[in-house]
Amino acid sequence: MTEQPHVVRHGIVHRLYHGETTFPLIRARRKFYAVALVMVVVALGSMLFRGFNLGVEFKGGAIFQVPLTTSSVSVADTRTYVQSLGVKDPIVQTLKSSNGNLQLRVESEPLTDAEKNKVQDGLATHFKVNANDITSQNVGASWGKQVTTKALQGLVVFLLAVVLYISVRFEPKMAASAIIALLHDLLLAAGIYSVTQFVVTPSTVIALLTVLGYSLYDTIVVFDKVEENTRGLEKQGTLTYSEAAELAVNQTFMRSINTSLIALLPVSGLLFVGALLLGAGTLRDLALALFVGLASGAYSSLFLATPLLADLKEREPRFKTLHQRVLDRRASGKAPVRLSQRSAYAAAVTADADADAPEAEAAPGKVTTTATRRPTQQRKKAGRPGRPSGKRKR
Repeated sequence: MTEQPHVVRHGIVHRLYHGETTFPLIRARRKFYAVALVMVVVALGSMLFRGFNLGVEFKGGAIFQVPLTTSSVSVADTRTYVQSLGVKDPIVQTLKSSNGNLQLRVESEPLTDAEKNKVQDGLATHFKVNANDITSQNVGASWGKQVTTKALQGLVVFLLAVVLYISVRFEPKMAASAIIALLHDLLLAAGIYSVTQFVVTPSTVIALLTVLGYSLYDTIVVFDKVEENTRGLEKQGTLTYSEAAELAVNQTFMRSINTSLIALLPVSGLLFVGALLLGAGTLRDLALALFVGLASGAYSSLFLATPLLADLKEREPRFKTLHQRVLDRRASGKAPVRLSQRSAYAAAVTADADADAPEAEAAPGKVTTTATRRPTQQRKKAGRPGRPSGKRKR
């Protein structure tokens, strides 16, 4: 009985790390386009109809900070009480100071000195603290406008620098795809703030600008692999541009996921530990924009930027011709219909090396090609008829 060879089956994570699994990330690009379009439309609709919950730094107003002696404070009851003092739509939240003491922060619309004193005395009476221990200040909207103006100027300069760098280092179509993916990430991060009505503070603006670099990092890594796989592609004639780009995405898939997870871990600590457990509101403003931006950046670099690049490149006449030539070769049976990730990469590298390498002549007395080895192999199978059998006579 013949023993059957043992087949080792690995999980999907093992196959991903060893390049044995191929996801149709570009073949199914229309589905990913639809998902991205729906999310962008929702974000734009929310920003248009709901707007943003701007912090006091952007719209101006009064800020009151009340030291608390107990942690059993209801934010909803406090908001109702502040409204009874004549304040419209106050923002109430509990925070922890640098020394660990619990504080109550109340933000309101701009108030006159008389109205500010009334609210301060009312909060002192309600929470049974000294009125002098409550800090209050009026904040103008001009500072927030300056921050916004500087942020927009920095964004424009950054985008121009990115377009210039990617166009010189790679090509303009890669720059266009990267910028579209980057705008997708910014719109999603801003849309989350509009949908959830989280307060937009200067920390939010800083976090949005920080997201730009993280979003482009993954995209540049994938584009570098795309450039490597598509070098000499027309001379090989084994893969279309879309297939070579899809191969590059799969080869960098786990690298992009790992780098994104490593970046998301400390941001998650800021968001869930610092903001939710410790009650640091400033950390929440910073961490939420970072978390959304990093997550959407990982998605866009794999599922949006490279498919967009493939669509743009496939419209070029030379890659249209290549696409048709590859299809004709497969129809005639000269090339496999579908290549796996490893075999496709091996075929591309081998074809490139064979096309560039000069023809080598066989050294005397040395077998170098398959064609020269066949007679020797045939003589072995036929019992070596060219050599006399038996011992040589003396």
